[in-house]
Amino acid sequence: MKYSTFETKITVRPDDIDMNQHVHNSRYLDFVLFARYQQMRDNYKFPMEEFLEKGYGWVVKNCWIEYKRPLFLGDEITVRTGVLEVDRTDVRVKFEIIRNKTNKLAANGYFLYTMINTTTGRAEVIPDWVIERYSV
Repeated sequence: MKYSTFETKITVRPDDIDMNQHVHNSRYLDFVLFARYQQMRDNYKFPMEEFLEKGYGWVVKNCWIEYKRPLFLGDEITVRTGVLEVDRTDVRVKFEIIRNKTNKLAANGYFLYTMINTTTGRAEVIPDWVIERYSV
């Protein structure tokens, strides 16, 4: 199955900066989570609230990130994400964070999300209708 890649623009804010005057490593992960939330709503037309209404949610099972270049206060960045694969209860989502000023890769990696039942908190097999909604 083929999946699309989407982009979200973000501006680095003062609270993203650490004592070394660049973006703290943990904020890169926040940028991706924010982008996915926006993309679910705007690109997939499948907002998180709809998952919750149906009794489903997503949790991060694991993630991997490689830092390439620092980001700084005021930088405009593009967070590009896309589904790599869907496997039973998990979805692997790749990401890239680009510094727009230089058009260079600042970081890349992936998140492995697990679908859960919000009542039980346990993993659930991803329904076909969810996979279809991601296949845009």
